[in-house]
Amino acid sequence: MFLRSKTRKKDGKEHRYWSVVENRRVADGRVVQRHVLYLGEINDVQRAAWCRSIAVFDEDTGTATQLALFPEDRPAPELACAVVQVKLSGLQLRRPRQWGACWLACRLWDLLQLDTFWQPRLPPSRKGTRWLNVLKTLVAYRLIDPGSEWRLHRHWFDHSAMGDLLGEDCSLAQSHTLYRCLDHLVEHKQALFSFLQERWRLLFDARFDLLLYDLTSTYFECDPPEHGKRKFGYSRDKRSDCVQVIIALIVTPDGFPLAYEVLAGNTLDKQTLTEALAKIEAQYGKADRIWVMDRGIPTEETLALMRASDPPVHYLVGTPKGRLTKLEKSFLSKPWAAVREQVTVKLLDQDGELYVLARSAGRQDKERAMRRRRLKRLCKRLQELQRQTLSRDELLLKLGAAKKDAGRAYGLMRIQVPAADESVTPATFTFALNRKKLRQVRRREGRYLLRSNLTSNDPVQLWTWYIQLTEVEQAFKELKGDLSIRPIYHQLDRRIDAHIFVAFLAYCLQVTLKARLRLLAPGLTPRSVLEKFATIQMVDVHLPTTDGRTLILSRYTEPEADQQLLLDRLNLQLPAQPPPRITATLHALIH
Repeated sequence: MFLRSKTRKKDGKEHRYWSVVENRRVADGRVVQRHVLYLGEINDVQRAAWCRSIAVFDEDTGTATQLALFPEDRPAPELACAVVQVKLSGLQLRRPRQWGACWLACRLWDLLQLDTFWQPRLPPSRKGTRWLNVLKTLVAYRLIDPGSEWRLHRHWFDHSAMGDLLGEDCSLAQSHTLYRCLDHLVEHKQALFSFLQERWRLLFDARFDLLLYDLTSTYFECDPPEHGKRKFGYSRDKRSDCVQVIIALIVTPDGFPLAYEVLAGNTLDKQTLTEALAKIEAQYGKADRIWVMDRGIPTEETLALMRASDPPVHYLVGTPKGRLTKLEKSFLSKPWAAVREQVTVKLLDQDGELYVLARSAGRQDKERAMRRRRLKRLCKRLQELQRQTLSRDELLLKLGAAKKDAGRAYGLMRIQVPAADESVTPATFTFALNRKKLRQVRRREGRYLLRSNLTSNDPVQLWTWYIQLTEVEQAFKELKGDLSIRPIYHQLDRRIDAHIFVAFLAYCLQVTLKARLRLLAPGLTPRSVLEKFATIQMVDVHLPTTDGRTLILSRYTEPEADQQLLLDRLNLQLPAQPPPRITATLHALIH
């Protein structure tokens, strides 16, 4: 390693600029030089200081030896490439942006080979818009930092490295481009899920013979209220003041989605199952599948059709407690059998169906605590109402709010309200605990009834399958929480469907990451991994050159030790840093 100089005339004077250069032998035996560091201009005094600071002292002779650093001391071979001289004093760091999570989203996209699926379906426009990259940006945004398309356009894209990763500029994230892309997507939904099913089968040996089916709602904040699929209905988000749509979702116990449908907001749960069964069979053919559902979804007519089908469609479904009341006497003579710690079951074979009465100590403790908490809150509220001076109408209004808050606990209270011609007094407005109902509730806490046409199956297996319904609930939780599918601001049905479709694409990336973590880094969640990678930033290093140009190096920050460990565990390798670029102003080009 040595110093070399370049001479340049400026303002009628000769200036010498110095760089640190390293000799390096390459594979073919040649010696090439690598520019290590630019030092700028070094005057005679500075040169002497360099010499003194790097002199080597020989203990045998007691003398200092000057290293041959400068070209006058040791001839230096010519550089194999052009040298760019930079002004270190003018170094600037510009446009820090999020890189790591964007890169991970793109890797998950590549893992699912989604380019293979989308390239023939989303060709570039005649004006050169690459719709595939627009879709990648929409999905990555939904996965990493979800929000409205307007926020993506106005803020997120400029503060992310998606443009660097995709080789695109800000025109990709124009609002009209994002909205137009949404119009090209939903028609490919069925083909996409068929494609993903095969990818998950190859990657994770996923099975699709046990299907979890459930519904949720998502609301809108827009005017006009009711239009198309946007309808008022039973809101699972506790937003009865907003119009909504219903989402019916079918997933595996590992969380892999098989299909979903967006339905009108006033659709009843029991109206959805028949159509879902038909669509799955039409798309994937008839197979030996088991449908696991919560109570309230299937009707007696639908279950009868499933039993009568050739071959029968197998089901495992939760049953309303009203049916438990009818079968209670039949269960009395049946023994309890343990299926796991703190869980016991009773079996009843009746009319070609198997009924499983499950009793869970953990669930009992949870339900009992919730009931006590709600009763305590309700009693306190009723006592406060007794002390207030209210009209009868005001009292009824406040009782309605109390009923909504207390839920089923409200039915455990005997509440007497004044007659229409009576005033509200402690004598006309009374309440007391209904102890008979309380005993009935206590007896059934922690118990639930399952129903299936799988009469020959092990009850332990049936119970295990049923509790896996929590996976579909988790999928809805991630869609509404991590991926912020709600609220929806779109008004047209096709845009509503497209918004939900993009959210499901992001969920597909997330569940793929979850499956990979399950195999390679158990204990970590997709959200925690994305947050960890999000700290890897990209920044533009601007180095002005001595000839008036600017050398720009876009560099992502080196991963920390824990990030590198995670990369190793996931068998991921960061790409090479982007190559440098040189820009010049018009003034520099002229001169």
